[in-house]
Amino acid sequence: MRSWLCAAGLLGALSASAPVDAKATYITFAPSGADRTFARSINSSGTIAGSYEDSIGSHGYFRTAGGTITTFDAGSSPGTQASSINDSGTITGIYYDDSGQHGFVRDAGGAMTIFDLSGSTSVTPQSVNRGGTITGTYYADQNHGFIRSPDGTITTFDPVGSRDTVAYGINDKGFVAGSWSDTATHGYVRTPDGTVTSFDPAGSDYTFAVGINNSGTIVGYFMSEGYMHGFLRTADGTITKFNAGTYIFVTGINQKGDAVGYGDNGRRDHGFERRTSGAITKFSVPGPPDTLPYAINKSGWITGEWENKQGEHGAFLRTP
Repeated sequence: MRSWLCAAGLLGALSASAPVDAKATYITFAPSGADRTFARSINSSGTIAGSYEDSIGSHGYFRTAGGTITTFDAGSSPGTQASSINDSGTITGIYYDDSGQHGFVRDAGGAMTIFDLSGSTSVTPQSVNRGGTITGTYYADQNHGFIRSPDGTITTFDPVGSRDTVAYGINDKGFVAGSWSDTATHGYVRTPDGTVTSFDPAGSDYTFAVGINNSGTIVGYFMSEGYMHGFLRTADGTITKFNAGTYIFVTGINQKGDAVGYGDNGRRDHGFERRTSGAITKFSVPGPPDTLPYAINKSGWITGEWENKQGEHGAFLRTP
């Protein structure tokens, strides 16, 4: 266990060596007994969902804004990884055992459902919206997208011509954002009636759409001439490109349209927040070399992971 990492341990603001983030506060945390902790989602109330590893396997957890951590397993074996939490406290993610990789959904009361898709060898839920509808990817000869309604009904889909479909984000209206591949990789948005619209930023060789908010704004990243850049695509199809480093990954968006992700500045990975105004703030968790944010809520609270030179992972919460 890291000597300086403790559950809900307050690190404070960045030092003078990184004045771009002088007002932010950081909290690092880990479930009791964790060797590595991962944070992947945060809801409007500040509850974080993720997973952690210990000596026997991987487990899910959620951490309330007050710092209380609850751990859980989706099944009898320790193979649980939570990927998304909604404002009602419903959590989705993957559960793996000797028979393969499955999806799970855990409601706010703790009731657990494990689910599979017919003919699939693995199921990877990625996002759950306010109503409890889940989107993600399943594998059956190739990757395909799916949508699971709260009653368990599952709809599968692929853009025409797709050899590989991944679904990453779903908003409260049921719009899904993701990527699909033929000879290249493209972004797409799927409406609730099943209409799929593909898109690429100009000059893109590979486009990865990773999140969508209730306004229909999509965020992601794309590769062009060997470099990775960020983009936002509004509901009318307007695409804005941006950079926050020499090689960046955009990982999330909140309902205001603020985006979050991480980038390489040539020495280490730093986090960044891009406001709707276009202003970008780079930041790093004090101490470890690498900062990897994954989600931002409407209050601007950001969660994600840090990684040190020894390959250790811990979770953090950054508040403005």
